[in-house]
This record gives sequence, structure tokens and C-alpha cells, in this order.
Amino acid sequence: MHEAPPPTPASPPASGAVSAEPLSHGLKQRHLTMLGLGGVIGAGLFVGSGAGIAVAGPAIVVSYLIAGALAMLVMRMLGEMSAAMPASGSFSVHAERALGRWAGFSVGWLYWFLLVVVLAVEATAAAQIAHGWVPGVEPWAWVLLFMVVFTAANLTAVKNFGEFEFWFASLKVGAIVVFLVLGGLAVFGLLPDTDPVGMANLTGQSGFLPNGWSGVVSGVLTVVFAFGGLEVVTIAAAETDDPARAVGRAVRSAVVRILFFYVGSMLVIVTVLPWTAQRAGLSPYVKVLDAIGVPSAGQIMNIVVFVALLSALNANLYGSSRMVFSLAERGEAPRGLLKVSGGGSRGAAGGVPRRAVLASVAFGFVSVLLNLVWPDTVFLYMLNSVGAVLLFVWALIAASQLRLRARLEQEAPDALALRMWWFPYLTWLTLAGLFGVLVLMLTDEAARPQVLWSAGATALVLLVAVGRQWRERRGDAVSTDG
Repeated sequence: MHEAPPPTPASPPASGAVSAEPLSHGLKQRHLTMLGLGGVIGAGLFVGSGAGIAVAGPAIVVSYLIAGALAMLVMRMLGEMSAAMPASGSFSVHAERALGRWAGFSVGWLYWFLLVVVLAVEATAAAQIAHGWVPGVEPWAWVLLFMVVFTAANLTAVKNFGEFEFWFASLKVGAIVVFLVLGGLAVFGLLPDTDPVGMANLTGQSGFLPNGWSGVVSGVLTVVFAFGGLEVVTIAAAETDDPARAVGRAVRSAVVRILFFYVGSMLVIVTVLPWTAQRAGLSPYVKVLDAIGVPSAGQIMNIVVFVALLSALNANLYGSSRMVFSLAERGEAPRGLLKVSGGGSRGAAGGVPRRAVLASVAFGFVSVLLNLVWPDTVFLYMLNSVGAVLLFVWALIAASQLRLRARLEQEAPDALALRMWWFPYLTWLTLAGLFGVLVLMLTDEAARPQVLWSAGATALVLLVAVGRQWRERRGDAVSTDG
């Protein structure tokens, strides 16, 4: 095991390159591409979309278009910065370079906290599904098994994480493609015992906008967080042989295809069945598959959701370990987390930040325990405290891109292999959209606690960041005076 190099500089070097990471370069382009495609296809889509349909009706298609466009713009900005300056800390490193150490510290720790808390939700939900299949094994035992397996996978070569995610993502993407094909055939009456559906379900039951544009807005609030997870692609890019090229290709292929999967799925669902048939908490995919005569549709989707949850658990453990490792590189986390396994930075089993993995999984175990013991009190407060953090992270990504793009155009224009569209207008529009979503959440009784608790958590982290910076400056001043 060896120590990582010193922290990265606060501004990008003239070439736009960054110092080499001590992490393994075991991820391949296929891993990164499938991580980009499958990273956001999870339980939020397969199950959570039912709640969006229930409030927006057929216009949930518009809700997904709006939310997906917002996510696509954020990913384009993040892809631009990551292609020019790839780093394991991704947007935390970019925020530090663009806005200062307080920004890198804040966004890094907030994102780490978000991942390790959500990790508990995923592990618990996957355990409940497994318990339904094997009632003799208690949910806590399943949780323990999942955590041990994925901890072991993340403690070994990074290619193991990549292989897990490649096959998980392949299954999820394959499931959506099959669903789109079957649903499309059902719409045109090309399946046995089916008649063409036509536009009846899109225009019936009070029309395409049964709850007006307020329903569309409510739908956006319900589905926007389903796009969280794409950020891990830019974190993982630092562990490929050619980070700049790899992240550029992954972002280009992922955003449009994911938008197609999400919007296409919703269009099939609300076309095949009346929107009034959907209920929050029930998978609309199961209802459609049942309606077109697919046997054991419920169990099939249970398997897909189970895989989606394990995939998210694996990706969150990976992303959290790399984020806290990057924070340690820059002196924003304990230096002991900088230890990486031996074997050389490009070795098959080397370059794994094992202490960072163990630190992340340790807090993950604590989160799981709180979710099992106090799901409606302590853990609920923790979950609310990260409920809107994703929007804060996206806002800092946009703010960082505004600063770094101008700097890169002056100092290293050749590093801009992937460029944000219509800069800076779309960046400002994205910031306005994110602010609008937060305001709408404040006016929504169900979403308001998430914004308030998340704002409180963000304020606390900012206070710590500013306090640390003030103490360092005071120490430097005392040292100079001495």
C-alpha cells in the first residue's frame, strides 16, 4: 500500500490536464458506457413512476421530458468539465477549482452523505424482496449478505465493480427494451388477443392534462430525483485508461438514450392503459405486462427491481468511497483514507482505496441499522436531510461550469473536447430551472420537509467549511506574524 500524491491545485493547469490518480485504471469503455445507461434506471423508474402518473396523468410524459432535459443539461456540463479535467472527485474537484475550497468541501461531503444514506434504503428494499422469496431468512440477514458481498467486490480490483455494473445495467436496459417492444406491439394490436389501442387512453379520462399544468409540475417534483446517479459516470472515468475520451463518449451516449428509455416507457404505459389504473407504490410496468398477457409479470418485475436495487447499492458504495478518497487527497478528509492497495496504479488488483471503501460502508451499516430499528423517526430525519441535496449538487455543478468554461477557453481551449451547448445561456437556464424546482418543493406540503431539512444539512456543512477555512487563514496569519 502507498500514499496518494499531494492535493490537486486549486486551478486547472494550462494544459487542462490533471495529475495522475493513484487509483487503478481497470475500468473499460464498455463498463463506463453501461454505467451511464444503467446508473439511473432503478426502482424510481420501475416503481416510483406510478406516483407521477397518478398526479400528472398522460402528461407524465411532459414531466419526464422536463426533468430529463434538466438532468441532460447538468450531465453535459459535468461531462465538459470531466473530459477537460478528469478526477476521482469529479464535481467536488471542479467546484473547488471554480469557487474555492469551501465549495469543494461542501459538495463532496454532502454527496457522500447522500450516497451512504440512500444506500440503506436500497439495501433494505432489496432485502424485503429477497425475504418474500425466501421467508425463512430474515431481512436483516439479507442486508448483511448484500453489504458483505458488495464490500468485498469494492475492496478488490475496480474491474469487479465494473463487471457487476455492466451485467446489472445490461439486464435493466434489456428489460426496458423488451418492455418497449411488447408495449409498442400491444399499442398497434399486433400481439395475440389484443386490439389496437389508438389514442383513447391519451385523450380520455379528462384528457391529456387531467390535472392541468399543475399536475405536470407535481409530476416533475415526483420524477426529477429518479435521474440522480448519472454523476457516478464522471467519478468512474478517472479509473479508465483514457479518462477524457471515455467520459465524453459515455456522456454522449447516455443522456439521449436514458431520456428515450424514460419518456418512451411512460408513453407506452399511458397509451396501453388508462392513467387512472395507476397507483402510487405499485409498478405501472407490472400492470401493463399483466394487461397484455405476459405470465408472471409481477415476479419478472420483482427480479428486475431487485437487480436495480443491488446495482444502485453497488454504485453508491463505489461513488461514496471515491468521493471521500478525493476529499482526503485535497486535505478535506482524514489523511489515513489515502491508503490504496498495492500492485501499481495500473495493476489488476492495485490502486483500490480500501480504507475509503471501509469508511463508507461503515456509515452505510449505521444507516441500515437506523433504517431497520427507527425507520419512522431517526432514519426518516436523515432521509429528509438528503432529500433535496441532489438539486444543490446539480446547482453547484452548473455554477462551477460557468466559471471553469471561461477559464479553460482562455488557458486551455484544446482541453474542451466536449462542450456545453449554447453556453452560457443554457447553463443559466438550468440554474433557473433548479431554483424553480426548489421553490415548487417549498410550496408542496409533502416535499417541503425535504427542502428544509436538506437546507439545514447544507448550512451545517457550509458552516464547517467556512470555519475550517477561517482557522487555516488565521493560522497562516499567526505564522507570518511570528
